Amino acid sequence: MVNSMKIERLTQLAINDSGFIFDPTTGQAYNSNPIGVEIINSLKEGMDIQQIVDLFESEYEVSKNELEVDVMDFVQSLKSYFLV
Repeated sequence: MVNSMKIERLTQLAINDSGFIFDPTTGQAYNSNPIGVEIINSLKEGMDIQQIVDLFESEYEVSKNELEVDVMDFVQSLKSYFLV
């Protein structure tokens, strides 16, 4: 999944710990929660969706199926904003 995404766009984003995301290319700003920031940072590190789900499964008490849906939904949001 990561290979089909343009993660280089993610590397251009300025992200702070509180979830404020700034895209210097477009001047757009976004907000995310800490988990969204963690997903973005994991993608920037080259992790794919399954690796992110596996990481979160060990950190959070949520079913693997729910994690997969949530991570995929977030990635779809990133795509809709042309960030990946």
